[in-house]
Amino acid sequence: MTRINELRRERCKACRKDAPLLLGEELDEMLLLVPDWELQRVDDVPRLVRTFPQPSWRAGLRFTQQLGELAEEEDHHPVILLDWNKVTVSWWTHIIRGLHRNDILMATKTDALAESL
Repeated sequence: MTRINELRRERCKACRKDAPLLLGEELDEMLLLVPDWELQRVDDVPRLVRTFPQPSWRAGLRFTQQLGELAEEEDHHPVILLDWNKVTVSWWTHIIRGLHRNDILMATKTDALAESL
């Protein structure tokens, strides 16, 4: 089983304010697992961002709904922007104001969802 598939099978773990941030080499290694995601900083908080092209508004809405259901199951919620023919997803862990293993995990699950549609 590949490392990506292992991550996709994991469940998010509840985070507290003292949860460890992904930093340095550990972050660099994890980012290699989600090469289509861009590391962005907003208000000095790193987040993973990816835009998923959609063939139509309705397809984007369906993807958004399914991603919302997945996020609810994992109790880890992204920012989702539905726009004409695209959906932009941003993952980060609000309580620690940065990236956590959960964010990489959910990026891989988001990729899997997009591949399945």
